[in-house]
Amino acid sequence: MEYNTTRNHLIMKEYGRNIQKMIEYVLSIEDMDHRQRNAMSLIELMGTLNPHLRNVEDFRHKLWDHLFLISDFKLDVESPYPIPTRETLRAKPERLPYPKKYPRNRHFGKNLEMVIDKAINEENPEKKEGFTQCVGNYMKLAYSNWHKESVHDDAIKAELNTITDGKLEFQPGYTPPPSAAAIANAPNFNTSAEFLPRTSNSGGGSNKRKSFQQNKFKNNSGKNSNKHSNNKYNKNRNK
Repeated sequence: MEYNTTRNHLIMKEYGRNIQKMIEYVLSIEDMDHRQRNAMSLIELMGTLNPHLRNVEDFRHKLWDHLFLISDFKLDVESPYPIPTRETLRAKPERLPYPKKYPRNRHFGKNLEMVIDKAINEENPEKKEGFTQCVGNYMKLAYSNWHKESVHDDAIKAELNTITDGKLEFQPGYTPPPSAAAIANAPNFNTSAEFLPRTSNSGGGSNKRKSFQQNKFKNNSGKNSNKHSNNKYNKNRNK
């Protein structure tokens, strides 16, 4: 029995050992035309193993590069694309420098620290107060996310006072005053006579309705008195 430990190294596991054995067989073919036809057939077979990549623009270009890579760049065939070299395919990318940022308060992050510094250096008092309230509200949100419970405003106020050395003070429930531009752009309410609500004098219909009801009540009371006077019982009583 042959074990994988005794076999040669599998270069690309995505294609499996059978594809690698076929490429090794193509390397042993001496006839150029026969070797070329087998290489083209291998490209089609390698494409069927990755059908989800058929719509990729440079799909076949990658297949040819993989073919040369598995053959250890020893395959001598004609390729419709530039033949890669060992240096181009196995070149390592340059090391990216890791950003060296060390926040003073890791549980709040570096971004909040930058916002705090900007709030401290802000000269406009209204903007500075707005920055302070935003910082305090974010600290409450961060505390709730980490501890899964609400935090008292006094704790946030004390924490912000400690972080900024007393330069910023969080005021819960603070509402910024309206700016001069907001007051100037506020809509003006027209108080002319045509836009004022109607007074009680203009309600002629309601007055007529009241007088009509009063007259109707008087007439009904008169009719009722006549009915009582014309009653047979009352006539006999008068006799």
